Amino acid sequence: MSAVREQLPEGRYGRSADERADRKLKITGAVLGVLFLGLMGWFGWHYVVANKISAEMIKFDVVSDTEVQVHLEIRKDEGVEGVCTLRSRSEDGAEVARKDVRVSDPGSRVDRVYSLRTTARATSAELIGCTAP
Repeated sequence: MSAVREQLPEGRYGRSADERADRKLKITGAVLGVLFLGLMGWFGWHYVVANKISAEMIKFDVVSDTEVQVHLEIRKDEGVEGVCTLRSRSEDGAEVARKDVRVSDPGSRVDRVYSLRTTARATSAELIGCTAP
């Protein structure tokens, strides 16, 4: 009985189809990985450079059943105007107030308290975001 050889002699007929497919997949994966990293870097750079105004809610105070005061610290480029959106919610999560406050102070740092009129007693307040034109 003689042993039957099931594989081709190594190196005699060039690369196999599996090796060519593996190489193409590796190249495609590397190209897509580089493109993904480049895109993520571009989005990050654009977010940092294009964001001309940002704010942080320092605290809020429920003054009465119909009013909430929100203390904001706003950082922006000098001379830039913008709008910050504030929202207040009741205990059951329903929105009881929403207000767009205009930030037109010329300085680069604004520390201010804004008042929101509510339709019911509020239990929380939040800064949704700020935008500059």
